[in-house]
Amino acid sequence: MLTRMKKLVEDLSQASEAYYKYDKPIMTDKAYDKLYDELEALEKETGVVFANSPTQKVQGAVLEKLTKVVHSKPMLSAQKTKSTQELMKFAMDQPIMLSWKLDGLTIILKYDNGMLKQAITRGNGEEGEDVTHSLKMFTNVPLKIRYFGALELRGEGVISWKNFAKINDVLPLEDQYAHPRNLAAGSVRQLNALVTKQRYLEFIAFELVDAESFNADTRQQQMQFLENNGFTVVEREYNRFSSLHEIQQHIDQFNPLQYKYPVDGLIFEYDNIRFGLAQGATDHHENNKIAYKWADETAATRFCGIELNTTRTGMVSLTALFDTVLIDSTAVSRASVHNYDIYQEFQFGTDDEILVYKANKIIPQIEENLTRSGTYVLPHVCPCCDTKLEIRRPKDAQFLFCPNSNCPARKVQQFVYFVGKHAMGIDGMSAATIEKFVDKGWIKEFADIYKLDQYKEQIVAMEGFGEKSYQKLWSAIQKSKHVSLDHFLVALGIPNIGRRSAKILAKSCKWQWEDFLSKINTRYDFSQLKDFGEVVNQNLYHYFDKKENHIMLNHLLDVITFVPVEIKETAEDQPFFGKTVVATGSLKHFTRDSIKDKLESLGAKATGSVSKNTDYVLVGEKAGSKLTKAKELGIKVLTEQEFLDMLIDIEK
Repeated sequence: MLTRMKKLVEDLSQASEAYYKYDKPIMTDKAYDKLYDELEALEKETGVVFANSPTQKVQGAVLEKLTKVVHSKPMLSAQKTKSTQELMKFAMDQPIMLSWKLDGLTIILKYDNGMLKQAITRGNGEEGEDVTHSLKMFTNVPLKIRYFGALELRGEGVISWKNFAKINDVLPLEDQYAHPRNLAAGSVRQLNALVTKQRYLEFIAFELVDAESFNADTRQQQMQFLENNGFTVVEREYNRFSSLHEIQQHIDQFNPLQYKYPVDGLIFEYDNIRFGLAQGATDHHENNKIAYKWADETAATRFCGIELNTTRTGMVSLTALFDTVLIDSTAVSRASVHNYDIYQEFQFGTDDEILVYKANKIIPQIEENLTRSGTYVLPHVCPCCDTKLEIRRPKDAQFLFCPNSNCPARKVQQFVYFVGKHAMGIDGMSAATIEKFVDKGWIKEFADIYKLDQYKEQIVAMEGFGEKSYQKLWSAIQKSKHVSLDHFLVALGIPNIGRRSAKILAKSCKWQWEDFLSKINTRYDFSQLKDFGEVVNQNLYHYFDKKENHIMLNHLLDVITFVPVEIKETAEDQPFFGKTVVATGSLKHFTRDSIKDKLESLGAKATGSVSKNTDYVLVGEKAGSKLTKAKELGIKVLTEQEFLDMLIDIEK
């Protein structure tokens, strides 16, 4: 029994380090919770608790590259339960604050004299990492507040599901993130704060730790205090619970499927602060709160096999297939197996009985293989070119890769990326269409797309095509011959060269391909550009040093023309230069301070009142009297989206 406990401690510690320190989980949340519950039960049964047991300390890690900071008081966890009976026992007819348990990275903010002084991650509970530079890039963290006493609060750094999808949408499959939580954690810990800025992070406050000269009797008063000082506060309600039915009713009102942020449960906390403190704490958790975790609806089904999919970089993704089951009212028949290590751990066999669920009612996951026959033979050849697959460890886990650079699947994905809307923008050329053209040998390199007219008769005769469809596609191909340098650089699929970095490159070369090529030929150090680093610099030269890429580019450059982009040399060219602008209402992408800084960087004068001398009024949600006055005076009103669209044009 003790041997088993030691093994559990070891496995859980390794999983915790991978999850918290590297943001690269090596097991599912469900698997972790199961091992944790087993260890906790064994500790109670034996009376033995090892000093390094994860049940005795807050799980987390401190990265070596960021400055360590000791917390003013330990960051403890909340006790967890899936039982409404436990919640009823906890409630004790006390007023309860019920709120979301947000799934991101816990952060502590400290203010002094009304200014943001420091931001610290949770870390291991005793000490965290200083991430002040990153928090200043959050969309809603106030850098200045009206309260001038010393203030400390806690909250969660999160990325909404909508913004998570937006970020993943521009990444190749192998670089996409599995969950907003991992993306949020990795983004906050960036040394380069501008990387954080691109990730749409938000801070949601859930606890006031200390406020000099401000005293409150209830959590409700504390939350209102934080809201009054400009913080976004966790969605919550206040109740007394007198029955299990009443508790369940309120739980049901919090539907994670309809909430815009990732969550992994609910928090029940005593509203009365004095009463909560009187309950004490353990080394692991505070007794004034308890976390309710949804009991996942689990279904048993039959494992059918693994679907392999080769991406444009050669990484092969693994997807488990199983008999369709109904979970949380939706049909589920497949789930991602995130890496080769996790695949091996499941010990799959055809017809094995497996348990599947939807993590937090959203993402399909395999909980357990009940049979574990280990008889399934995973094909170790590429599903598209039959090349023997390699096992590589590019990050902190093993992945399968197809080493064949001429693999049709890799080619298809490269061509799909090439024609995408943020690259060459060829409307109507879907992945299915490209796959058919590649299979027939019509497309072997990028330039071949511009020679498809020689196969016009065959294309028109293809299923799903016709004369009209062909003409529409060919028109889009012809239109794409005229392209700006940044779109062209994106289309080439150079690792780490996305939309933003391509635009920075293009601007540095005055939007001229010849200028860019000159920099390449003279071994210019691109790492000196804004937001660039040595990795990106190396990726560029690795790409352009390949002989086959030189040949491909020469063929492509024969058929395309670079569109000149107007270069704005001075701030006077900008629409806001010398203008007086008033921002009013709640803005989604700016705090009051950051919008002021942005306007001033554009040469505008940011003021707080509307007058006949005002040139623009920028309005967010719940804009009031200032909007009314602007309309009365006939002043130009801009929505936040219109302002953002103007910024895009300015930054070209």
